[in-house]
Formats: sequence, structure tokens, C-alpha cells
Amino acid sequence: MSSDRIDAESKVSGNQANIPAQIRRELDIDDGDQLRWHLEDDGSIRVQVIQQQTGTFADFDGYAGKEPTDVTSDHDAWGVDVE
Repeated sequence: MSSDRIDAESKVSGNQANIPAQIRRELDIDDGDQLRWHLEDDGSIRVQVIQQQTGTFADFDGYAGKEPTDVTSDHDAWGVDVE
């Protein structure tokens, strides 16, 4: 983050407020990120950016079952007992 302060304004519409583009870029805020709001004792608001995590399945090694599978034929029948 640069040492220069960024002052910006946005308008509230209904229950939503836009984050000015200059602030989004400086804080690297992207779709899917969350904002955590903190109301301070002096009436000011502090906002913490919670970045969306990626790579949720990065460590997933795949199916480790005993039976081989074929996704094209087994996809719709997975978990369904056929008599």
C-alpha cells in the first residue's frame, strides 16, 4: 500500500455502497472478497478486507476408492443403487 492517503467518496443506494475504484485497486479488492466492518468507540468505522481463498481443491488427489470409475458413464448414477 502506498504511503499517500486515498480520500474518496461513494453514494449509498438502498443497502449498498460502492467501493471507489481507486481504493479497490490499492487494497486489491476483487469479486468474492468480503468486507468485515468494525464500529469503533469513537464512532468511526474500520473495514477489514477478507480476500477470497483460492485453490480449495489444490491438495485433492482424486478418488481413492477400490473400484475404477468412468465419469462419462458413472456421473449421473453416482450414489444411486441400481438393482
